[in-house]
Amino acid sequence: MVFEYMDHDLTGLADRPGLKFTVPQIKCYMKQLLTGLHYCHVNQVLHRDIKGSNLLIDNEGNLKLADFGLARSFSNDINANLTNRVITLWYRPPELLLGATKYGPAVDMWSVGCIFAELLYGKPILPGENEPE
Repeated sequence: MVFEYMDHDLTGLADRPGLKFTVPQIKCYMKQLLTGLHYCHVNQVLHRDIKGSNLLIDNEGNLKLADFGLARSFSNDINANLTNRVITLWYRPPELLLGATKYGPAVDMWSVGCIFAELLYGKPILPGENEPE
Protein backbone atom coordinates (compact mmCIF):
# COMPACT_ATOMS: atom_id res chain seq x y z
CA MET A 1 0.00 0.00 0.00
CA VAL A 2 1.06 3.53 -0.67
CA PHE A 3 -0.11 6.38 1.54
CA GLU A 4 0.24 10.10 1.13
CA TYR A 5 2.83 11.76 3.34
CA MET A 6 1.71 12.34 6.91
CA ASP A 7 3.68 14.65 9.17
CA HIS A 8 3.58 12.65 12.42
CA ASP A 9 2.49 9.52 14.16
CA LEU A 10 0.59 9.64 17.44
CA THR A 11 3.44 8.16 19.49
CA GLY A 12 5.91 10.67 18.11
CA LEU A 13 3.62 13.55 18.99
CA ALA A 14 2.87 12.19 22.47
CA ASP A 15 6.60 11.79 23.20
CA ARG A 16 7.33 15.48 22.66
CA PRO A 17 8.44 17.08 25.94
CA GLY A 18 5.79 19.31 27.47
CA LEU A 19 3.09 18.30 25.00
CA LYS A 20 -0.24 17.33 26.56
CA PHE A 21 -3.21 16.72 24.31
CA THR A 22 -6.29 18.80 25.05
CA VAL A 23 -9.69 17.15 25.52
CA PRO A 24 -10.94 18.53 22.17
CA GLN A 25 -7.84 17.11 20.41
CA ILE A 26 -8.37 13.72 22.05
CA LYS A 27 -12.04 13.74 21.02
CA CYS A 28 -11.08 14.64 17.45
CA TYR A 29 -8.43 11.90 17.19
CA MET A 30 -10.69 9.29 18.78
CA LYS A 31 -13.59 10.13 16.45
CA GLN A 32 -11.33 9.75 13.43
CA LEU A 33 -9.83 6.50 14.75
CA LEU A 34 -13.25 5.02 15.49
CA THR A 35 -14.62 6.11 12.11
CA GLY A 36 -11.70 4.48 10.27
CA LEU A 37 -11.90 1.31 12.32
CA HIS A 38 -15.67 1.14 11.81
CA TYR A 39 -15.06 1.23 8.06
CA CYS A 40 -12.60 -1.67 8.39
CA HIS A 41 -14.95 -3.74 10.55
CA VAL A 42 -18.02 -3.13 8.35
CA ASN A 43 -15.91 -4.42 5.47
CA GLN A 44 -14.88 -7.43 7.58
CA VAL A 45 -11.24 -6.45 8.12
CA LEU A 46 -9.49 -6.75 11.49
CA HIS A 47 -6.53 -4.38 11.78
CA ARG A 48 -4.88 -6.36 14.63
CA ASP A 49 -2.15 -3.81 15.36
CA ILE A 50 -3.74 -0.59 16.59
CA LYS A 51 -1.04 1.42 18.40
CA GLY A 52 0.17 4.99 18.42
CA SER A 53 2.90 4.50 15.86
CA ASN A 54 0.32 3.13 13.39
CA LEU A 55 -1.87 6.21 13.67
CA LEU A 56 -0.57 8.85 11.30
CA ILE A 57 -1.46 12.53 11.74
CA ASP A 58 -0.88 15.51 9.48
CA ASN A 59 -0.40 19.12 10.55
CA GLU A 60 -4.12 19.81 10.05
CA GLY A 61 -5.07 17.15 12.63
CA ASN A 62 -6.23 14.48 10.18
CA LEU A 63 -5.65 10.95 11.49
CA LYS A 64 -5.25 7.87 9.30
CA LEU A 65 -4.82 4.20 10.10
CA ALA A 66 -1.62 2.69 8.78
CA ASP A 67 0.35 -0.58 8.76
CA PHE A 68 -2.10 -3.23 7.71
CA GLY A 69 0.64 -5.89 7.81
CA LEU A 70 -1.20 -7.94 10.45
CA ALA A 71 -4.69 -7.18 9.08
CA ARG A 72 -6.95 -10.03 8.14
CA SER A 73 -10.41 -10.49 6.78
CA PHE A 74 -12.86 -12.12 9.14
CA SER A 75 -16.31 -13.65 9.01
CA ASN A 76 -18.85 -14.82 11.51
CA ASP A 77 -17.69 -18.42 10.94
CA ILE A 78 -17.40 -19.81 14.46
CA ASN A 79 -15.02 -22.56 13.26
CA ALA A 80 -12.37 -20.14 11.97
CA ASN A 81 -9.15 -20.16 13.99
CA LEU A 82 -6.93 -17.09 14.01
CA THR A 83 -3.49 -16.63 15.50
CA ASN A 84 -3.33 -15.00 18.91
CA ARG A 85 0.24 -13.74 18.43
CA VAL A 86 -0.90 -10.42 17.00
CA ILE A 87 -1.24 -6.87 18.31
CA THR A 88 1.68 -5.16 20.02
CA LEU A 89 1.89 -6.41 23.61
CA TRP A 90 0.90 -3.14 25.34
CA TYR A 91 -2.34 -3.05 23.34
CA ARG A 92 -3.14 -6.78 23.27
CA PRO A 93 -6.48 -7.78 24.84
CA PRO A 94 -6.73 -10.35 27.66
CA GLU A 95 -8.41 -13.01 25.51
CA LEU A 96 -5.41 -13.11 23.16
CA LEU A 97 -2.98 -13.16 26.09
CA LEU A 98 -4.91 -16.18 27.38
CA GLY A 99 -4.65 -17.99 24.03
CA ALA A 100 -7.98 -17.38 22.28
CA THR A 101 -8.02 -18.26 18.58
CA LYS A 102 -11.63 -17.28 17.89
CA TYR A 103 -12.13 -13.53 18.03
CA GLY A 104 -13.48 -10.56 16.13
CA PRO A 105 -13.51 -6.76 16.11
CA ALA A 106 -13.43 -6.59 19.92
CA VAL A 107 -9.65 -7.13 19.82
CA ASP A 108 -9.21 -3.88 17.88
CA MET A 109 -11.59 -2.09 20.24
CA TRP A 110 -9.48 -3.10 23.27
CA SER A 111 -6.50 -1.46 21.56
CA VAL A 112 -8.56 1.67 20.90
CA GLY A 113 -9.43 1.82 24.60
CA CYS A 114 -5.73 1.60 25.47
CA ILE A 115 -4.98 4.46 23.05
CA PHE A 116 -7.80 6.55 24.56
CA ALA A 117 -6.50 6.01 28.11
CA GLU A 118 -2.95 6.75 26.95
CA LEU A 119 -4.02 10.07 25.44
CA LEU A 120 -5.79 11.07 28.66
CA TYR A 121 -3.10 9.79 31.04
CA GLY A 122 -0.09 10.95 29.02
CA LYS A 123 1.69 7.59 28.84
CA PRO A 124 0.93 3.92 28.05
CA ILE A 125 -1.24 2.30 30.71
CA LEU A 126 -0.14 -1.34 30.26
CA PRO A 127 3.60 -1.20 29.46
CA GLY A 128 4.45 -4.85 30.16
CA GLU A 129 7.67 -6.32 28.83
CA ASN A 130 6.28 -9.83 28.53
CA GLU A 131 2.90 -11.56 28.45
CA PRO A 132 2.59 -12.32 32.20
CA GLU A 133 3.22 -8.66 33.07
